Amino acid sequence: MPQSSTALRRTLGLGDAVVIGLGSMIGAGIFAALGPAARAAGPGLLLGLAIAAVVAYCNAMSSARLAALYPASGGTYVYGRERLGAFWGYLAGWSFVVGKTASCAAMALTVGAYVWPAQAHAVGVAAVVALSAVIYGGVQKSAWLTRVIVAVVLGVLASVVVGCLGSDASDAGRLGIGLSSGTGGVLEAAGLLFFAFAGYARIATLGEEVRDPGRTIPRAIPLALGITLVVYAAVSFAVLSVLGPGGLGHAAAPLVEAVRAAGVPGLVPVVRVGAAVAALGSLLALILGVSRTTLAMARDRHLPGALAAVHPRFQVPH
Repeated sequence: MPQSSTALRRTLGLGDAVVIGLGSMIGAGIFAALGPAARAAGPGLLLGLAIAAVVAYCNAMSSARLAALYPASGGTYVYGRERLGAFWGYLAGWSFVVGKTASCAAMALTVGAYVWPAQAHAVGVAAVVALSAVIYGGVQKSAWLTRVIVAVVLGVLASVVVGCLGSDASDAGRLGIGLSSGTGGVLEAAGLLFFAFAGYARIATLGEEVRDPGRTIPRAIPLALGITLVVYAAVSFAVLSVLGPGGLGHAAAPLVEAVRAAGVPGLVPVVRVGAAVAALGSLLALILGVSRTTLAMARDRHLPGALAAVHPRFQVPH
């Protein structure tokens, strides 16, 4: 464990941890992943979602138990180091930092593409700077912003569900649950949808900032995962009832196409705003994860020691 002079402050309660998990999982993926998943699985989309949820649950509970045992910043890096040895921790840490840094870039460009496509790079840079400033103000400010983002995104998704299911175009017969695309197609869809659940690990990465982590993290991760599953299932059911597997599979912007088909085109700009806000939430969670893993690796001198500094007032890496 780190020395107290460089330790982060434990301020996140159960509600904060759940919200951070939701902000990581209910991101831009739900606005884009349903199309490719439906193209792969056809009528087996909901089966693919169920398989993805089961795999995510198994992985999430493993992360929760590890986080309870090793409640320090760094997540996968720390678990690899403690359970498998220094080399494997080093490899896991670098894989996480490099991979999630690339994810940050991709998500920042996604924000830019939704907000101002002609200036996507500039908007992406501005989003990273703005979110980094919020994160630097303390983890509670990050949790507060995540609450706002989650509330907006859930409101948008709820409007999509109500708009689709309440329309004359909705027909439960379009679901046609089956395996006409074969087991391979369902598994491919499960793989695509699994990544939409993967944000639960962010709670574990922030383990050093969670109060009573041995109790809080094992409760927060399954709670966040369960809520996300309910949201994803509701959205999938609603969109399928309007577009059917074939229409959904060929939709470039599935939720936009769904509200149009449902006869509520007024929701199109609302969905686009929701997608941009969701991407912003994913970017916020990614930056939090990279910064905490970088801190943990710097403490072990795998990165420059200066990166292990903790702000004396805000108690965040700086």
